[in-house]
Amino acid sequence: MTQLTDVAPPIGAGPALSSPAPLRPSPDFGPTDWARGWVVTLFLTTIAVITRFLELGYPTDAGTPVFDEKYYPAQAWQMLTGGGVEDNPAYGVIVHPPVGKQMIALGEMIFGYSPWGWRFSAAVAGSIIVLLAIRITRRLARSTLIGAFAGLLLICDGTTFVGSRIGMLDIFQALFVTAAFGCLIVDRDRVRERLARADAQGRIALSVYGPRLGVRWWRFGAGVLLGLACGTKWSGMYFIAAFGLLSVGFDLAARRAYRVPRPWAGTAIRDIGPALYALVLIPVLVYLGSYSFWFASEDGYDRYSVGNPYAGKDPIGSDGFWSWVPDALRSLWHNHGESLNFHESLTNSAGNHHPWESKPWSWPMSLRPMLYYYADTGVTGCGQSVCVKAVMLIGTPAIWWLALPMLAWAIWRTATRRDWRYAAVLVGYGAGILPWFAVLDRQMYYFYALVLTPFLAMGIALVLGDILGPAPFTRGPGGRRWLITTERRNLNLLLVCLYLALVVANFIWLWPILTALPITPDDWHNHLWLPSWK
Repeated sequence: MTQLTDVAPPIGAGPALSSPAPLRPSPDFGPTDWARGWVVTLFLTTIAVITRFLELGYPTDAGTPVFDEKYYPAQAWQMLTGGGVEDNPAYGVIVHPPVGKQMIALGEMIFGYSPWGWRFSAAVAGSIIVLLAIRITRRLARSTLIGAFAGLLLICDGTTFVGSRIGMLDIFQALFVTAAFGCLIVDRDRVRERLARADAQGRIALSVYGPRLGVRWWRFGAGVLLGLACGTKWSGMYFIAAFGLLSVGFDLAARRAYRVPRPWAGTAIRDIGPALYALVLIPVLVYLGSYSFWFASEDGYDRYSVGNPYAGKDPIGSDGFWSWVPDALRSLWHNHGESLNFHESLTNSAGNHHPWESKPWSWPMSLRPMLYYYADTGVTGCGQSVCVKAVMLIGTPAIWWLALPMLAWAIWRTATRRDWRYAAVLVGYGAGILPWFAVLDRQMYYFYALVLTPFLAMGIALVLGDILGPAPFTRGPGGRRWLITTERRNLNLLLVCLYLALVVANFIWLWPILTALPITPDDWHNHLWLPSWK
């Protein structure tokens, strides 16, 4: 097995050129421009906050929720006022775990049952995602500049923008998944720091399995966040599996890099068990903890569906093999089974169709967006007698139409240069889209792709770093010197700046259909570039 390279370019540079790996990897664990890094991060995050919160309470239908806000804000309000559980016992309405709705309830606790109340937490989450993307990409690329690229891309992404301004669940799952990914990237660096110290002290080969890595709080934090992701939507389970493999892969690559005599056995013996604890057991416990109000309730739906002779149903059985499991847990299992049956019944073959549904092959390029809001009656303010306004969940084409080239380049870099950074981004992106290809008959929507946006931005930012190239006259791995002329680097910088300017311009062009500004019908149709957008 070949290891993924651990070398990284200097601050402000692109990735390193290919060269033979040194005997020991260079102890490079991130950018050192701490102050500048935070200034850039906070500046871009402030822009994200302004855009996400600007006119956050608009639009509504006479002050009421729009699109699927008719479900989650109402359920969040029921949780806030009814002992932590929803009132409506309908599987067609309550089919998701409680964490996302609890997040919405935090905003409603501050601002009441109002547009600001049910959208506040989403706007906060969307702003934090920008901050996380900057810091994670900065660490991946060892470059504050490339981290800033990722932040700017997310600020100007229509999907993340609209998802941050509506009271739905997907933005919270994206937040928890992105934060968990960031924790694992930091954990990877911390592991290599420990191995570097062990190597300097001559302790690497004291055991053929290599040194123990100790308590890893960043990986523990990733487990907590993954539990919250699952507590928002069950699709968080895909990230538990993917990130678990990613973490173990990081450990194996680190042991191989530091020439542990038996790295595979060392990983199996020393790393897999703790990984299962941190990234499987902890998420399960966090997920169960998110149902604490349901467990404590007397009227939570299905709370007593098992072991209650008056419930009229006991699908697991009171005296069967599973009788040792507490009734409360078996009731939750029954509840989840009914919810799963509801989801599985929403198939195209069963006649369930929606005019704006989409399949996962259309998500990477945002070929079938989602219309959240449209009004053409009583609308004024466009300068003509007839006006319309709309909110469409759509990816900025200047970003999303580069998804496939980015993925191809990431696969190439991973396969030929063993570039761990692209490999990590591919794992996150793949966990968000590939599992959906196994259930194509299911009714699906483009907002499922919101969780892809941070990884898309990170991947494109890394590609921009490759285009920009390393700084001139800098030392590469193994002492190799890079020589890039000023003219060439300036040209590369110009290309990158022109692309980012195109992204900003494209976002500004889409602004009216992202925020429901009054426009003419002709303007509305001019914004719908593709037939599949209509």
